[in-house]
Amino acid sequence: MKYCSTRGKAPALGFEEAMLVGLARDGGLYLPEAVPRFSAEEIADLHGLSYEEAAFRIMLPFVGDDIGSRDFFEIVTSAYAGFGHKARAPLKQLDSGIFLMELFHGPTLAFKDFAMQLIGRLFEYSLGRSGRRICIAGATSGDTGSAAIEAFRGLENVDVFILFPNGRISEVQRRQMTTAIEGNVHALALDGTFDDCQARLKDMFNDLSFRDSVGLAGVNSINWARLLAQVVYYFTSAASLGAPHRKVSFTVPTGNFGDVFAGFIARRMGLDIDRLVVAANQNDILHRCIRTGEYRPEDVKPSMSPSMDIQVSSNFERALYYAYGRDGNCVAQLMDELRLGGFTVSQGALHALREEFDSGRCGEDETIRVIRETHEKTGELLCPHTAVGVKVAFENQREDVPMISLATAHPAKFPGAVQDATNVCPPLPAHMRDLGEREERVTVVGNNLDQIKSLIMERTGN
Repeated sequence: MKYCSTRGKAPALGFEEAMLVGLARDGGLYLPEAVPRFSAEEIADLHGLSYEEAAFRIMLPFVGDDIGSRDFFEIVTSAYAGFGHKARAPLKQLDSGIFLMELFHGPTLAFKDFAMQLIGRLFEYSLGRSGRRICIAGATSGDTGSAAIEAFRGLENVDVFILFPNGRISEVQRRQMTTAIEGNVHALALDGTFDDCQARLKDMFNDLSFRDSVGLAGVNSINWARLLAQVVYYFTSAASLGAPHRKVSFTVPTGNFGDVFAGFIARRMGLDIDRLVVAANQNDILHRCIRTGEYRPEDVKPSMSPSMDIQVSSNFERALYYAYGRDGNCVAQLMDELRLGGFTVSQGALHALREEFDSGRCGEDETIRVIRETHEKTGELLCPHTAVGVKVAFENQREDVPMISLATAHPAKFPGAVQDATNVCPPLPAHMRDLGEREERVTVVGNNLDQIKSLIMERTGN
């Protein structure tokens, strides 16, 4: 299995190397040259398997010969051993035809654990074989950073630097990053938005001299292995509702477009997905683009669903690559236009996007209303991101097709919003009850590339 860049200028890489480098050297994102397709029989055979067994079968074709099947099975099995629910991603019926897929039973209470717990073990395996040392850099709007730190903390041949927007994430999200005691972990609070964090991260990767000197590797959702791990729960949830003999739809709270793009890949692998619905909060650039064809970032408006406070959704580039017929030159031109203020999607590409994705929007008042009404009617507490998805899921439901809405984070990660809506303060799980008492270690940095690079070089001894 080989992986190519969305911008068409970087050399093709195998799975292991594409995972380790994250971002292609031409600035593009890696995708498999061909997506393996599962037969109806293979999808039906997933029914009744453990999550780990299903994950192994679904991901193995993408790994190719880079990792032996026995080793890969052990990696997958260990990745999910610490999850707090035997089903790993259980379904819970919320209403007639509406299901919640709970993705918050991992160690940091968010869907990012499905990818990070796997990728941490994959990195450890690969680096152990090669003896290399790397510097992992990531940008987070809240959950990626804590999941990455949890996965890589204490590893011998890895340094971890996570950029997050100072003052723009929840206290629980921040403390999950800043209370790690391991010396290889560095939480950096950047004075700016998540888009600023992501831009500085990409700047570092595009500085090839710096990238090579510190052994830079990325674990944001720009990393293909991240998305691959997320493909699995589309299959397992659909199989539990009758796939391949029954269609299903999904609504996905969306910020950086990685989670919903994993559903796109599942569909290309043969899963009969009726609708993939992008659910946006008030920072609704993806909804606006799918509706109008215009992708023009505006100022980020802080919200109660901070992981979605994004105007430059990196993984949308992958969707554009397919919408433009896998033309890397077209994608590179669009990304150049984005740097100058935005772009207009061509009519043909917009039609292709609309064939794959629907969309909806949920404002702040509506988010509070959905959290309150869902609790009153069902007793369920929803995090704000999940509430955005639930509101859009109901709007896009079809009577004959079950709709699965992704519950992306535990409500206890956002106690303020949940308590405002319901007068209930959701408790943290036992292993995190003392989070508010732990000492924080954090470095505040400016929105300045040279400052961030100097800090990384100093702390890695380069």
